[in-house]
Amino acid sequence: MSKRHRTRPGDPPKQPEAACVMDAFSNPLFRLGYGSQSPLEATEYPLTRLTGNYALLNSLYRDNWVVQNVVGIIPDDMTKKWFTVTGQASPERLRELERVQAATALRESVNEGLRWGRLYGGAAGLIVIKGQEWAMDRPLDPSAVLPGSFQGLYILDRWCGITPEGGLVYDGRGRMEPEYYTVSGEGGAAVARIHHSWIVRFIGRELPCLERAAELYWGESEVEALYQDMVKHDNVSANMAALIFRANVDTMEVQNLDQLFSLASGEAQRRFWRTMQAQSVMQSNFGTRLVNKGDQVHNTQYTFTGLKEVYEAMCLDLAGASRIPMTKLFGRSPEGMNATGESDLRNYYDYVDSLRESKLRPILERLLPILCMSAWGAAPDGLEITFPPLWTPKADEVAKIARDKADTVISAFQAGLMNADTAQRELRKLEGETGLFGSITDGEIAANAGKTYQDVTAMADPFAGLTSPVTG
Repeated sequence: MSKRHRTRPGDPPKQPEAACVMDAFSNPLFRLGYGSQSPLEATEYPLTRLTGNYALLNSLYRDNWVVQNVVGIIPDDMTKKWFTVTGQASPERLRELERVQAATALRESVNEGLRWGRLYGGAAGLIVIKGQEWAMDRPLDPSAVLPGSFQGLYILDRWCGITPEGGLVYDGRGRMEPEYYTVSGEGGAAVARIHHSWIVRFIGRELPCLERAAELYWGESEVEALYQDMVKHDNVSANMAALIFRANVDTMEVQNLDQLFSLASGEAQRRFWRTMQAQSVMQSNFGTRLVNKGDQVHNTQYTFTGLKEVYEAMCLDLAGASRIPMTKLFGRSPEGMNATGESDLRNYYDYVDSLRESKLRPILERLLPILCMSAWGAAPDGLEITFPPLWTPKADEVAKIARDKADTVISAFQAGLMNADTAQRELRKLEGETGLFGSITDGEIAANAGKTYQDVTAMADPFAGLTSPVTG
């Protein structure tokens, strides 16, 4: 007799010797689901890391206009309205800040960095300050920037002479970045060792931790995510163009053609080809074909039904992979009744706004103190960067927005919820959205400090509160 295992109180339950856990659908009889011999189960996704193929990315960018649009459209829209600075700064100071940006071509440099970051997965902008070239291996001190010394950004993509070193440092935004970079010359020899505070980084698509380390803490190229869809699009487009040449084919029946090619002499075959060429010329020029009596000519015409739908499906896949609407990516007008493409553009601009906050704002916030020191000689506290809205409403929409928001402010003022100076500040904030109330000056706001609605109405009516001499 076999011994039975006796359990005692407190003993852990005995586990089976082998357990097979299956938590996926599987029907091997019909070759469906997990583990079955079906074409879907044969699909694999090998790790290719296309971002590292520098030659392929260059070839695609130079040769393919769709790739150029994918790389360039979003950076153009991110920098189209640029940014505005709000805070304790006079209009004259703000104009001086804009002059420094124009003189150093800052917007163009940031646009270029964003482009190469999207194409190669990473690029860097080296902050150039006149007179401090020798100190780039130390942390950058914005307070040491002299007026007029900021020279702009020198853009380098990840393959053109800038290499992250091994040490990492916390960037203050929830992730690690290389502490130092090595900048190399044309021959590959190291030229300078740059501290990370002198570098603004342009990253492509974000990657998980291990993949970021594999890419030397750069990102993924935008082209890698849509490469397969690009291959499909180009092949479908090329095949559609090739079908044009086969849209109208003439077929002629010739007696003993097989014997002519197999048994006849070379001279007979040449005479046959010369005859066919002459007939082709006559048909092209005069629309006439001469054949022997009894020979037959058939004309076959192709139809292109359904090709448009197939091609548009490829375009839609590319638009989805690139996150750019078809109207912008392919330059097409919307199709269909009452189609304007407005909803697509609004969704797209919402996405670009998120990129301005996550990608562009860290770059500009690092550059703003340097810009202020170079323009004003000081970097005051309280300056904020705001991005103008990308969507431009129509004139009637702007008027409605201004009326509704102004009525809201006035109602709150009349209800005693805010003073006159606060109401004026709220109205002036509407300038960026509506273009109105921007002429309210600080002096006018200061003159109404602390005044309530009753105070303002009493000033407007000088006889308010007085007793009539007749009624006594």
